[in-house]
Amino acid sequence: MNCRYFLVLLFTLVTILIPTLNAAQPTASNTTSKNLIIKKILSLAINSSINPATLSYLQEGFKRADRESFEMVLIKLNTPGGLVSTTKDILTLIGSSDIPTAVWVTPEGASATSAGAIIASGAHFIFMSEGTNIGAATPIEMSGDIKEKDAKSKAVNDLIALVQSLSESRGRNGQLFGEMVEKASSFKAHQAIEKNLINAIVNSEKDISKHLQGQKIIIKGITHNIYADDATSFVPYEMDLGQKILDMFANPSMAYILFLIGAALIYLEMQAPGGFIAGSIGAIFLVLAGIGFQILQLNIGALGLIVLSFVMFILEIYVTSYGILALAGLAALTFGSLFLFRSDNTYLELSRSLIFSSVASVAFFLLLIGFFVAKDIIGKKKKNKGEFFSLAGQKAIIVSNLATTDNMHHYLVKISGEIWKAQSDIKYNIGDSCEVIAHDKDKLVLTIGTNT
Repeated sequence: MNCRYFLVLLFTLVTILIPTLNAAQPTASNTTSKNLIIKKILSLAINSSINPATLSYLQEGFKRADRESFEMVLIKLNTPGGLVSTTKDILTLIGSSDIPTAVWVTPEGASATSAGAIIASGAHFIFMSEGTNIGAATPIEMSGDIKEKDAKSKAVNDLIALVQSLSESRGRNGQLFGEMVEKASSFKAHQAIEKNLINAIVNSEKDISKHLQGQKIIIKGITHNIYADDATSFVPYEMDLGQKILDMFANPSMAYILFLIGAALIYLEMQAPGGFIAGSIGAIFLVLAGIGFQILQLNIGALGLIVLSFVMFILEIYVTSYGILALAGLAALTFGSLFLFRSDNTYLELSRSLIFSSVASVAFFLLLIGFFVAKDIIGKKKKNKGEFFSLAGQKAIIVSNLATTDNMHHYLVKISGEIWKAQSDIKYNIGDSCEVIAHDKDKLVLTIGTNT
């Protein structure tokens, strides 16, 4: 009997103690919490396309931030877009770092469009200045009227899932970030704050410090309680010379203009040879453009159209087409330029104003060359008009002796297969060679002179 009571008591104690012990054990849902005091922020600036130079710059920046114990990396962002592959590498860089990252779309008038919007989705904080916008992240090849079959493509779905996952993990509106890719949606600063796309609208670094104070973020499963104040310092970090040069050549507008100038100089060399000076300079420009094209993702068919346009311009020199080849070349140049950077792996597009102004410049250049060529031809015709059929200075052969009157000997002479009457005060024999001194157009008589 006592034994039975003892067993009941033991069972009761075990039933009470086990839940208590389990509650005392840490669980997967209980994340470690740390306080992060922001004293120094490394400030980087992107004001061009997203390209390998941008990636190299950010990689060096994150290395410095880690080496010198910066508590945060701030990316000032103003970009029209860039390469998808480079964009994903930047997201991986941000995600693998133990240092929190903030993106600030600035200054006023700046935008984080296309690749810039995707990069922003991976940042722990997104800030925007007044008068800026974010979005339009659909790849160029997919923009416009997106067909259903295109919207279901693997590349687009991958990007949609990526930005939704990243933004939701940061506590932002993942659905609207997905629409930036799927529907090319774009949002102004005040719309972005209302729809929970960004953390705050700021216009100075002090505003950033104020909005960081008291925020909580999770980095690799660890919650960080952020403390920042006016004493937080922002240390700028710029691209080195090599990165600046690479970034300059990787600018699609720069590469395009260099290519057009190089091709135009080659054309000029073929039109009016001048010691290979124009051709040599043009070749250098083409090499520089090639460096940019190697970095950027090109539409090969569009590049072929541009090359074909200059082939037509060169053929216009040698083929009398009355301008038809030149017009066809201008059309090929226009369409090739419009689609030059359109591919599934790019967020780049040349400005329409740049394209049309460049085509107009090429057309003006062709007209200018044509004007001088036509002027030269017309000038030569005018110069020779008064001397039309003049044979003065040409070689003549005596073929027949005619009469002699008033000490003047008359002959028949042969000039370039034609028989002419001629006169001279010198006596010649048949077969002698002489030179035409004058041409009397009224009497159609030549005056010949001393043997040559």
